[in-house]
Amino acid sequence: MTAVKRSKVPIYAVLIFFAVIYLMPVYVMLVTGLKSFDEVTLPRMWHLPQGLHFDGFAEAFQHLWPNLRNSLLLTIPATIISSMLGSLNGYVLSKWKFPGSDILFPLMLFGMFIPYQSILIPLVQFMQGVGLYGSIAGLALVHIVYGIPITTLIFRNYYAEIPTEMVEAARVDGANIMGIYWHVLFPLSLPGFVVVVIWQFTNIWNEFLFGVTLTSPDSQPITVALQNLAGSQIVEWNVQMAGALLTALPTLLVYIFLGRYFIRGLLAGSVKG
Repeated sequence: MTAVKRSKVPIYAVLIFFAVIYLMPVYVMLVTGLKSFDEVTLPRMWHLPQGLHFDGFAEAFQHLWPNLRNSLLLTIPATIISSMLGSLNGYVLSKWKFPGSDILFPLMLFGMFIPYQSILIPLVQFMQGVGLYGSIAGLALVHIVYGIPITTLIFRNYYAEIPTEMVEAARVDGANIMGIYWHVLFPLSLPGFVVVVIWQFTNIWNEFLFGVTLTSPDSQPITVALQNLAGSQIVEWNVQMAGALLTALPTLLVYIFLGRYFIRGLLAGSVKG
């Protein structure tokens, strides 16, 4: 073993140590979900199941399936629309200067720092006034609006790295503002879209407060349904843990298949030259 390889051993050991600590809750959730109800006790929390019991997963899926569908109907359109709006905003604010643009952008970013709780009552009143309270469409609208500041910020920083000469050349060729976006900026936006889509999908899927306050029982997302799995008298922890794993599975799959592109998108434009 060379000296360089030996010097990396402590680094890998520390990384493995922290990875094991980070994955310990996932291990407890998995082994608990695979146990029968009689096996779920606090002293045996770390023990492997005596046999593979999928009853907890089956029961959790049966309870969560309608809400899983609601979350998909909510998250996919809200992610796509907020990403497209953020892309258009970032394009305009980075490549088309107009009076007040330097003021509009900070005001837009201010929306990122408004706590959900501070606007909850007027938000409920507004949703009731426009007839969207209790619906998936209304919840999607809220997430789209709340996602615009962060998506605009990401795309504005991304488009700022694209040479302005490309935009000017397209203008000389006769392209209008949307033609430049569609034929020049949009094809170069894939890394930025990957970052924004993963960010938005994760935030919208995992959000709970708006889901529990702005929806009716028939339109609640899966995070609210997971909370409702807990019984009033007895908590079936194997079903709860199985449901938690099923709830986390979509975002986990997104990071597994798109994680490498997420890192590339974050680093895009960070190195010049």
